[in-house]
Amino acid sequence: MNYSDRVRRVEPSATLAVSNLASELEAEGEDVVDLSVGEPDFDTPENVKRAAADALDAGNTGYTPSNGIPALREAIAEKLRGDGLDYEAGNVIVTPGAKQALFETFQALVDDGDEVVLLDPAWVSYEAMAKLAGGDLNRVDLSPHGFQLEPALEDLAAAVSDDTELLVVNSPSNPTGAVYSRAAMEGVRDLAVDHDVTVVSDEIYQQINYGPEHVSLAGLEDMFERTVTINGFSKAYAMTGWRLGYLAAPEDLVAQAGKVHSHSVSSATNFVQHAGVEALQHTDDAVSEMVDAFAERRAFLLDRLADRGVDVPEPEGAFYAMLPVDEDDEQWCQDALRDAHVATVPGSAFGTPGYARVSYAASKERLGEAVDRLASEGYL
Repeated sequence: MNYSDRVRRVEPSATLAVSNLASELEAEGEDVVDLSVGEPDFDTPENVKRAAADALDAGNTGYTPSNGIPALREAIAEKLRGDGLDYEAGNVIVTPGAKQALFETFQALVDDGDEVVLLDPAWVSYEAMAKLAGGDLNRVDLSPHGFQLEPALEDLAAAVSDDTELLVVNSPSNPTGAVYSRAAMEGVRDLAVDHDVTVVSDEIYQQINYGPEHVSLAGLEDMFERTVTINGFSKAYAMTGWRLGYLAAPEDLVAQAGKVHSHSVSSATNFVQHAGVEALQHTDDAVSEMVDAFAERRAFLLDRLADRGVDVPEPEGAFYAMLPVDEDDEQWCQDALRDAHVATVPGSAFGTPGYARVSYAASKERLGEAVDRLASEGYL
């Protein structure tokens, strides 16, 4: 069987590869501390689950308008306007997860040979999506700058040119937890305007923030017409398995991305969209409680690592930290999983070798167990 070039250009997800190996060990009876998953370890809030059940009971099980039910698109637009972004319901496409929103954006904007600029470490699927669309990658390494963008703006300026089609910015960042400053975002704005570049602003971790100002690119002067804002429900509302996300963009981009949407997934699940309305409107307290718990775990993990002499850049958002490890980080992660039964993700999967991403979306007890195991086996 002959396979397409676009599929052969893409490697399998490194995070899923780690998860599969961890599952194999667990199936053999081993106790694995899994710090590889990008998933809150909280249940979906009860009111959101009730809203879904009520929608099912009301018969909301059929197709919806492709871009989403009007109530959810308006609720999303209202949320975005509250963030200072001038979006209306017509600027929104509701998708089965934020990943689908990103995929549709890449498909709508990137042609064969178009340049896509990534900020490394970058979430693993950006590279795959760019390659599936035929794009060529240009990567800017933030690791020498403590994973922050502001001190790397000169490097970014050297990478972005009139040939750049798309720049992807993810703040708070997966995998680093970095939150980019207003000055950094204004630097992105200046480059995007000067070179007529479209910017994807991936804000899926927006609400998991431990204090820094969150700056949305679409709210900056001259950026509304050249920004695609991506967000969703998986992280802030512990709704990973519900598969609900969205993109917000100028209406002409919505029209083009909507073609990909309608011919691929048709629409997001009907009753899940009704649950999304409830999540946006009535779960602030649940989100705050979850973020407070992540903040405690972050402090606990960093303290435990510091006790072992390991210095880790402090994450400002999301629920990840980048642990400095051996240069061959893939081998380190495999060995640490087999020997210490602690699952992490190699930094090379995100474009930054020499690190392992650890998720602190786990109890303090399990985080402490992970540090102790890694130390006892000589990995710290």
